[in-house]
Amino acid sequence: DFGWSAESTSTCKRTTLCGTLDYLPPEMLNGNGYDEKIDLWCLGVLTYEMIIGKPPFDSQTQHETIRMIRSIELTFPTGTSPDLRDLITKLLRRNPADRLPLKDVAQHAWIVKNADITAIEESYVKRKKTLNREN
Repeated sequence: DFGWSAESTSTCKRTTLCGTLDYLPPEMLNGNGYDEKIDLWCLGVLTYEMIIGKPPFDSQTQHETIRMIRSIELTFPTGTSPDLRDLITKLLRRNPADRLPLKDVAQHAWIVKNADITAIEESYVKRKKTLNREN
């Protein structure tokens, strides 16, 4: 939900309730302040959805989705790799401080086996140089 994105330069936690329900972390649903660690939650949700093909807290009603997110009621289809399960469950932690830091995500076994980090970094550097020239 990049329409709600904001650069945060302070250590104060934000409190705005915004975004798509499937991606909201427990701290936002509970009305607690949140910080950049909500991005780790969203990364876990996106990873699950892209690989499994549906949101991790998929239900018939908004009330049920909220309940599932708050209780971290997370299930994986049979045959899901243990490494993928590990990555996603380390991102979808109730306590934001317990979520896998981004630097550790890049070194996680599932990422190492399934992504060419060097190519991603090179692509990022190339795009950044292009953007800098355009500005």
